[in-house]
Amino acid sequence: MPGRAASRFLRGIEQGKILGQRCPSCRKVYVPPRGACAACGVATDEEVQLGDKGTVTTFCVVNVPFYGQKIEIPYVSATILLDGADIGLMHLIQEVAATDVHMGMRVEAVWCDPADRKPTLESILHFRPTGEPDAPFDSYREYV
Repeated sequence: MPGRAASRFLRGIEQGKILGQRCPSCRKVYVPPRGACAACGVATDEEVQLGDKGTVTTFCVVNVPFYGQKIEIPYVSATILLDGADIGLMHLIQEVAATDVHMGMRVEAVWCDPADRKPTLESILHFRPTGEPDAPFDSYREYV
């Protein structure tokens, strides 16, 4: 059962919002929120609504099939640093060849139909390239 911070995050996802929490001490924004700052050890009560665009900081091309797999291989799992966040979010990158995914790629969330949204990250189907220029390495280097 998710805690209070995770529950608010998941209810936000159901409403098409990505909610994080800001640490009152170091000002880092956690998404998904954890309810406390891992660095400062204080509660993170300030809620922050983030956009659904971000930057690929790391990624993995998956070529190994597994039982129950729903996605055709190869596919890309990536850490996405949402704009305004200080912690990367893991999700899938699609609508682009796996060989074209790269660090610094700007991506955006592709949401499922609002009527089908549930309090789960599966309400974001995947992320896809925005077509924007790549983010400069210095803008995400400390998150790699």
